Amino acid sequence: MDGMRTKTKVLSLAALLTGSVVFGMILAGTLDFTKHASAQKTAAASAVAAAATAEAPTRAPQMIALPSFADIAEQVMPAIVSVTATDIIKADKRRRSFHNFGNPDGSDPFEFFFGPDGPRRKGADDDEDQKQLSGGTGFLIESDGYILTNNHVIEGADKIEVKVGDKDDYAAKIVGRDPASDLALLKIDGARPFPTVKLGDSDRIRVGEWVMAIGDPLNFDKSVTVGVISGKGRYAGLSRATANFESLLQTDAAINFGNSGGPLVNVAGEVVGINTAIARAQNIGFAVPVNMAKRLLPQLRKGKVVRGFLGVGIESIDKKWQETYDLKAPEGALVTSVEAGKPAEKAGLKREDIITKVDDVAVKNNRDLIDYVSGKGPGTKVTIAYLRDGREKTAVATLEERVEAGEKPTKEEEDSSAGKQKMLGLELDELTSQARRAYGLDRELQKGVIITHVKPVSPAGDANLQEGDVILEVNGTAVGSVEELQAQIRKAPKGKYVRFYVQRGGGHGQALKFLAAVKPE
Repeated sequence: MDGMRTKTKVLSLAALLTGSVVFGMILAGTLDFTKHASAQKTAAASAVAAAATAEAPTRAPQMIALPSFADIAEQVMPAIVSVTATDIIKADKRRRSFHNFGNPDGSDPFEFFFGPDGPRRKGADDDEDQKQLSGGTGFLIESDGYILTNNHVIEGADKIEVKVGDKDDYAAKIVGRDPASDLALLKIDGARPFPTVKLGDSDRIRVGEWVMAIGDPLNFDKSVTVGVISGKGRYAGLSRATANFESLLQTDAAINFGNSGGPLVNVAGEVVGINTAIARAQNIGFAVPVNMAKRLLPQLRKGKVVRGFLGVGIESIDKKWQETYDLKAPEGALVTSVEAGKPAEKAGLKREDIITKVDDVAVKNNRDLIDYVSGKGPGTKVTIAYLRDGREKTAVATLEERVEAGEKPTKEEEDSSAGKQKMLGLELDELTSQARRAYGLDRELQKGVIITHVKPVSPAGDANLQEGDVILEVNGTAVGSVEELQAQIRKAPKGKYVRFYVQRGGGHGQALKFLAAVKPE
């Protein structure tokens, strides 16, 4: 009984204490005893949250949802067209199209194996002309039927047909084409306005941005591939015609045969490039930047693209040339040759001048100069700022029209002459009549030192010098013998680059002259 009373008292005491504590907390809150501590805690928590918010972009970039590629394709696809080019191969030319397979006279391989009375392929009558079809892609840029595509898609075609959508076929005419940029402008006529694409700004696109390539690869109509921009300003060596003007977008969006001329589209559905080439490697494709097409469109509408011509050979200034000429920065375009009688020579420019500006445009590399000059018409006067022997100078040149000229390969034969000297990885010999004959050089080339061998792993090999090149000058001084060349090299400061002025080729008047910087080991 006493135990029961004791237990009851303990429970009552515990309840009383609990009630007191609760009452005290309520009273303290009412009298504002805990307000300051609570405010401090809240302020500290807010500060931590604010700091986390401020630091979030650097610690963890904000996640961005991928675009809906289906929406982009649906937006752009109606303006994409299939281009079919038809060449008529004449009977006499078709007989020569087997590349001398089997018979040296280039006759049909069926005749070689089976004789003239043997089995024939259906439709292979040598007396009949044949059709040769090739295909590509294009896209409508104006509702009245103007289409952009690649020049190589339609070059040499006797007939061009364009399919818009799934059923509508149109005969197309070539409005203008430009082999140097590999662009062509076509025109079709229709009863109703055509759907069009929007042209974007390829200068603003960045490496790593998403893009979509649309076209007809391997005749699979309206195919879509997706990737990113892998690089900008690429040189791919597409052709001799494009060699001086390539500044391509590189992408890993799959581009295959038939994609040529199709659009490369950004996530806003804007065309940023014209798909033009694939590389012999996986996930490497190239596109002409759309800004180049936009610049050339006014001239393409007139049927021909005319470019300004200065008449200089140039090379971008890199670290090698910066050190060679003691420049403050690796910027500018080094003049490696000046064509006689052309605008640059008339304006007073000389080999080894370093062009830093043309009009108000800074020349950071040779591409800046090429793009600016080629964008001007013949007769345009341009002001050129350049460095000569470390001093700033200016000249005014009146541009001429650029005319593309073919180059013939140099005839190369083994050099059996004696007296070779070795230095910098080079084997050198005097420019004798025997050497001129062996390397197919013009008789007019009377002074210089000929390279008869280049060691691949050597300073000369690093400078891309080749057998058959003729060294005309060393550090600006003409050399007519191996002895004179050696003397000039001995004069050069140790550890510094040596400048060679070199002629490559020269048979039938076709010669390339350029500067090479060779650094002794």
